[in-house]
Amino acid sequence: MFLVGLTGGISSGKSTVSSQLKELGCPVIDADVVARKVVEPQSPAYRLIVQHFGREILLDNGEIDRQKLGQIIFSSPEKRKLLNSITHPEIHKEMFKQILLYFLKGYRYVILDVPLLFETRRLTRFLTHTVVVYCDPATQLSRLMQRDGLSPEEAEQRIGAQMPLKEKRGLASHVIENSGSREDTHRQVLRLHTKLEDSMEFLVVRAVAVAAVAGLGGLFLCTVRLLVS
Repeated sequence: MFLVGLTGGISSGKSTVSSQLKELGCPVIDADVVARKVVEPQSPAYRLIVQHFGREILLDNGEIDRQKLGQIIFSSPEKRKLLNSITHPEIHKEMFKQILLYFLKGYRYVILDVPLLFETRRLTRFLTHTVVVYCDPATQLSRLMQRDGLSPEEAEQRIGAQMPLKEKRGLASHVIENSGSREDTHRQVLRLHTKLEDSMEFLVVRAVAVAAVAGLGGLFLCTVRLLVS
């Protein structure tokens, strides 16, 4: 099994592409979903976030107010870095658990839907392919303002807090151009899906894994023989 990283920018259409891949039967691990899981009340990350950001960021039911926390970190690079240092290790641990499960089920590849894939770079060394969902700056700004009801200044601030899409595009092995219609995007997703399905790279990865397991098994048997002889 090999890993495919899917990323983009805020309001570039990454969620649309992720949903289309799921509809095609691709296994997708969504880092945002995992991120919400690891900060559930009384989890280790939750306690550290409350410790550093205060109880003012909590809703009445004790859960973290993501909108309020987002306002804090988007206006402060230092606080954004602090939050990432708390949540990212927990997110990655949970993602690797899910990857292992898909591996045991025999999937050829798994797509990791990660918004900050290139910003953190913690996962890129494990990926065989990287996919960026791109749209032009004007479209991105317009979509974000409409989606979240933001002013142009607020939207630009949130976009500016991320690596520019143009830079991400240059780092990716595949690009989905999402400035046009949904149908055009879907055609590109279908081409990507076909390319991944036809790839034989999973055989190499699985052979290495099997060899490693076999090697460990042989080492274990040799140890047992030495102990009982």
